[in-house]
Amino acid sequence: MKIIITGKNGQLGWELLDTQPAGVEVYAFSSQELDITDADEVNATFAKLAPDFVINAAAYTAVDKAETDIEACYLVNKVGVENIAKACKTINAKFVHISTDFVFDGKQNTPYKPEHKTKPIGVYGESKLAGEKSVLELLPSSSIIIRTAWVYSSHGNNFVKTMLRLMRELPKLGIVYDQVGTPTWAKGLARVIWQLIEKDYDELLSVSDFGKVYHWTDAGVTSWYDFAIAIQQQGLTLELLSNEIPVRPIPASAYPTPAQRPSFSVLDKSSLEKLTGIETIHWQKQLNTMLTELL
Repeated sequence: MKIIITGKNGQLGWELLDTQPAGVEVYAFSSQELDITDADEVNATFAKLAPDFVINAAAYTAVDKAETDIEACYLVNKVGVENIAKACKTINAKFVHISTDFVFDGKQNTPYKPEHKTKPIGVYGESKLAGEKSVLELLPSSSIIIRTAWVYSSHGNNFVKTMLRLMRELPKLGIVYDQVGTPTWAKGLARVIWQLIEKDYDELLSVSDFGKVYHWTDAGVTSWYDFAIAIQQQGLTLELLSNEIPVRPIPASAYPTPAQRPSFSVLDKSSLEKLTGIETIHWQKQLNTMLTELL
């Protein structure tokens, strides 16, 4: 089985390569190696390699910059995704596309299900939703979209590694307490994606399982503040940190950003748990496992 992975240098791309199953032929590309915004380049690459599956882990993710860099954001998250979907359709490949909790406005107080009404509140979320729509329109029977949130990994830049660095450098921190969601260890998400592909290869997935949106994060609910507290506590236990600093909760209004964030973005994972047979693991346990990779 041949697989193309885009965005290989990102957190998820890196973890997909780190967890790839035996017997799978993987062709992974960075944005420098494959420009998904260039339709001719995408078509030529896909025609040459003839993959069975394409996993798109490439995205424009600079949420704040996107508010002014609108064209570049849409070029990757909408046009680039559309180019991949069209190329997949041409060569009859199946497509797993990664999306985001930012397609919701965060006004709910119960977990968002895949079928809940989308209402982005910023350019990044709008561009990701536009990409989703292109995939479902072009590949209604051979695509799977997975929305995720608060992704981190031992590879790349993310909240966990930033907190560890700041806790070593600063005497105190203020972290937003009124934005609630669930962290996602990228390695756990990667394993779910591989499970989906392997199930399809074994002909366990049905046509009705495709052309749908699914959600995946770790289990549980937290705020950025409580996430930071857990990072510090576990970092001290594992001796990744040498001393404790005060971490105080602050409202999002005290930390203004160009892009508005959803205040509540907990996702309901039950449909993807059922489809893959994998149960979500609590975010604190996943955090501990990731932090041990940094030792």
